[in-house]
Amino acid sequence: MGRWTWLAVFTALTAAARAGDGAPQSVFGIRVVDEGTGRGVPLVELETVHHVSYVTDSAGWVAVDDPELFGQRVFFHVRSHGYEYPKDRFGYRGVRLPVVRGKRVTIKIKRTNIAERLYRITGGGMYDHSVRLGEPPPVRHPLLNAQVFGSDSVINTVFHGKIYWFWGDTNRVSYPLGNFHVTGAVSDLPARGGLDPDRGIDLTYFAREDGFARPMARMPGKGPTWINGLVVLREGGRERMFATYVKVKAPLTIYERGLVEFDAERNQFRKVCAFDMERPLFPGGHPFLHEDGGTTYVYFSRPFPVVRVRATPAALADQKQYEAYTCLAAGSRHDSLRVERRDGKPFYRWVRDTPPFTPKLQATLIRLRLLRENEGLYQLRDRSGKPVLIHSGSVYWNDFRRRWISIGVQSFGTSPLGEVWYSEAERPTGPWRHAVKIVTHDRYSFYNPKQDPMFDRAGGRLIYFEGTYASTFSGSPKRTPKYDYNQIMYRLDLADPRLRAERAKGESSERK
Repeated sequence: MGRWTWLAVFTALTAAARAGDGAPQSVFGIRVVDEGTGRGVPLVELETVHHVSYVTDSAGWVAVDDPELFGQRVFFHVRSHGYEYPKDRFGYRGVRLPVVRGKRVTIKIKRTNIAERLYRITGGGMYDHSVRLGEPPPVRHPLLNAQVFGSDSVINTVFHGKIYWFWGDTNRVSYPLGNFHVTGAVSDLPARGGLDPDRGIDLTYFAREDGFARPMARMPGKGPTWINGLVVLREGGRERMFATYVKVKAPLTIYERGLVEFDAERNQFRKVCAFDMERPLFPGGHPFLHEDGGTTYVYFSRPFPVVRVRATPAALADQKQYEAYTCLAAGSRHDSLRVERRDGKPFYRWVRDTPPFTPKLQATLIRLRLLRENEGLYQLRDRSGKPVLIHSGSVYWNDFRRRWISIGVQSFGTSPLGEVWYSEAERPTGPWRHAVKIVTHDRYSFYNPKQDPMFDRAGGRLIYFEGTYASTFSGSPKRTPKYDYNQIMYRLDLADPRLRAERAKGESSERK
């Protein structure tokens, strides 16, 4: 259905709804906007004194329809992750509003996050309140798309001139068990007719005949199939898209991993090969292409890019060709760790058949006293000097900052896997220093964040990233209706002075 056809249908449905219950004139509308930008803020909770809770949709609207509230001045507690409303003289953060059918009010909220929350990308009811209020949504499917209620952990890339999106385990409307073998969709690039990333993303899912998102990578063996390491390579003048697959058994144990390739005619991943589980190097995470010494490599960020392989389909399928950036002696294993030194210093270089130098490995080497704290690649600290350990994320080159930038979620932060940090480095391998928190959550997770570089704007000054908003791992006793287990988009302005970190004297700003 074309965009104009959709708008005509939406207008007709809205007009028809005005005649019955739930019509715009029968509800009270509240829009919560960012006091700095005037943009509607999603994921703001408005709660009455008798604990009726409303959560703003992707446009910042709520539609109040509880009959006992009409004709009353109602107090709403106002709360949101990374945003705050002023306290009154008794310490309550909230507002008292006359609730009148058909009326609309706007309240402003202060953003304490550096990054700005834009909208939800997946799941049901993304613009539910907007639809009830007769406010036109920006996307074709504002309420439900391919019967998807929630999806885990995004990977995406540009392939054949479109953005291809893939997610992990996916919830559906009709039953608690959904799709456990990868969900997929496509969208148009903004320059080719797609939505401006400030407004939203129009996803077209790969769906079954019954309308639900179909499995995109069902690999042999018991348990779910997950994919990551999504990369597009050119060979013989054509594009080929590959990913790493893993097979998982309870309790979240990976028992097989390998390589798959996307069949563009069947819109399905097919198995290329299985990898040796005993070898320390394999693809994964969020890749990018980068030239080093005249050779183009695929670098894999998990969460930092310390694994690479030559950017050819043959090399991608050959585990023996993978290289790790590490200071471990060649051939080391996790049960026999040895640090190689030159002139008393750890010798970092690219080497095969050796574990990569991850933040977890660095912590282990320091604990075993094989490495001093100041000898590691990861020296991320907040402004108070406290160390910041990154759990997962992505790394990409940024033209505006003339640096490699990382968007990563913190382990052992103030919320479990809910604190997102920005950092930058001169080289993809680091060293990585100076971390700045850009998103916070109160007892909620926002795991596996990923920057979407295909949306960069203003020469890279504005970047966009998303992550999985979920109660999983958080310990929160309360799940946010409709938002839980879904992807939320943020925008970050890299000209914000709060992101500036001190740079060592003499550092170059050229890409290396």
